[in-house]
Amino acid sequence: MKPKKRTTIYDIAQKLNVTPSSVSRALNNSNYVNEATKKLILKTAEELNYKRNTMASNLRKGHSKTIGVVVPRINQNFFSNVIAGIEDATYKQGYNLIICQSNESYEKEVQSVNTLINQHVDCIVISVSIESNDHKHLQNVLDQNIQLIQFDRVADELETLKVINDNEQASFEAVDHIIEQGYKRIALLEGPQNLDIFRQRKKGYLNALAKHNIPVVNELIIENTWTKELGAKATRQLLSLPEPPDAIFASTSDFSALGVLEVATAMNIKVPSQLGICGYSNEAFTELTSPSITTIDQFSFYMGKTVANLYFQELENSDTIVVPKIISIKPKLIVRSSTMKKKR
Repeated sequence: MKPKKRTTIYDIAQKLNVTPSSVSRALNNSNYVNEATKKLILKTAEELNYKRNTMASNLRKGHSKTIGVVVPRINQNFFSNVIAGIEDATYKQGYNLIICQSNESYEKEVQSVNTLINQHVDCIVISVSIESNDHKHLQNVLDQNIQLIQFDRVADELETLKVINDNEQASFEAVDHIIEQGYKRIALLEGPQNLDIFRQRKKGYLNALAKHNIPVVNELIIENTWTKELGAKATRQLLSLPEPPDAIFASTSDFSALGVLEVATAMNIKVPSQLGICGYSNEAFTELTSPSITTIDQFSFYMGKTVANLYFQELENSDTIVVPKIISIKPKLIVRSSTMKKKR
């Protein structure tokens, strides 16, 4: 069954034998239409179930009151909470969101950005995909005079508004805690080094080792381990070494840490006495596993609100030159059972 055709101002004008401009003026409560005609037009609009095209109306005024958001994965707690934070702030300002998922695909990310440009959004908020090495599509956003705000995973070379976490410090504190618990051979599951967040997390790991004079062992560092399956594969590789690690820091995600825990459980390796595990992002399941997983809370809802409020602040300052601004949010280490080798 075909959907019913949407009523337009032309349908109302035709029924009443008046001009479309008269209908438009009446719907906008203009004084250029007499009251009798205005009442008749409004009554007919209601009878025909006319719905105002808000997007078209806003575009005529020079803005769409719509913000586009592109995230790698909507089903991850971190990104869904960021979206919730953005929506919480934008809803109060009468803005709408269009949400796109790149699914960690560069091609899909480019397609999503181009779609949002064609939708005439006022702002595009993005956390780039793991495959993103070229950022011409983001430069195109700026060339189109559309506000661009990057968060979490950002393209360093683009001078835009950015909201990030202090990933280096958070990773340092996590690994420092692991070492303080008595673990000595700590593996790192890292993400692709083309992304700044994973380079920062690796730097924090290396700084913590240096603080405690622990040598860097390259065979304990495994790249591209951001999913549960990749985390599990890396763990089997690490635990098969002649000298396996006694702790694993899954700096890419809690999903990777879950893969570590599942392999350890299957191999009857006791956590935390034989193997310490730490993840990143404070996904909801980390509190429910047995044992519960130590992780890092990135304050994702607050990050989303910060992104939205940053946009509205810049909107108020539209008469001045936009200066690239970086807001850094300090994450928090959440210590749970998976790294509590020493009893408190």
